[in-house]
Amino acid sequence: MKFLRRLFKIGQAEMHSAIDGIEDPIKMTEQGIRDMKQDLEKSLEALAQVKAMSIRAKNEMEDYSNKAEDYNEKAMLLLKKAQKGDMPAEDADRLATEALLKKEEALAGKTRAEGDKEKFDQNVLQMEGNVQTIKQNINKWENELKILRSRVKVADATKNLNKQMANIDSNGTISLLERMKEKVIQEEALAEAYGDIADSTKSVDAEIDSAIDVKKSKATSELEKLKEQMGITPKE
Repeated sequence: MKFLRRLFKIGQAEMHSAIDGIEDPIKMTEQGIRDMKQDLEKSLEALAQVKAMSIRAKNEMEDYSNKAEDYNEKAMLLLKKAQKGDMPAEDADRLATEALLKKEEALAGKTRAEGDKEKFDQNVLQMEGNVQTIKQNINKWENELKILRSRVKVADATKNLNKQMANIDSNGTISLLERMKEKVIQEEALAEAYGDIADSTKSVDAEIDSAIDVKKSKATSELEKLKEQMGITPKE
């Protein structure tokens, strides 16, 4: 079928696009869906026409059936009329015979209409199956298109991220961080060096004060003077 061939063509286009990037698979899929929708519209139109012919054949069947019954009833009325003496028997037989011939023609028309209706009904079933298949394929490819669009977005985002990651060092970011790290280490070492220099240049007074406890020595001296004033002598 035409739409199946188109689906195969879409599949081929998508595969080749993914391989060599010659064509955009999304655009190809969108075009394929548009083509299938056009096929669906044409199929629905044809289906409606065949259904209309089936309905017409059904109406013809009913008309021919009614005509056959009508001619049969007229033939009976003619014979009854002749039986009552209301008309010559010869005329009644002739007209009744003509009515029965019309009845047979109507029955033949009914049979022909029945055959047409059966054929149209089979066509309707086949066309309804085709329409359903097209609808299913349209729905399938529309879902595939949604997935394909999502995959393209993810792929583009991933590609851009990886590209940025690949270009980090070329942009000098890593080198800049390394230089900043080296600068911090140097500053820390310089601060420690200044600390060592400050420790080595302490004043003599600071060294003396750190060697003895001036406050404690002064308190001891005051204690001795106080004991002397009070006449307290140390025990021997």
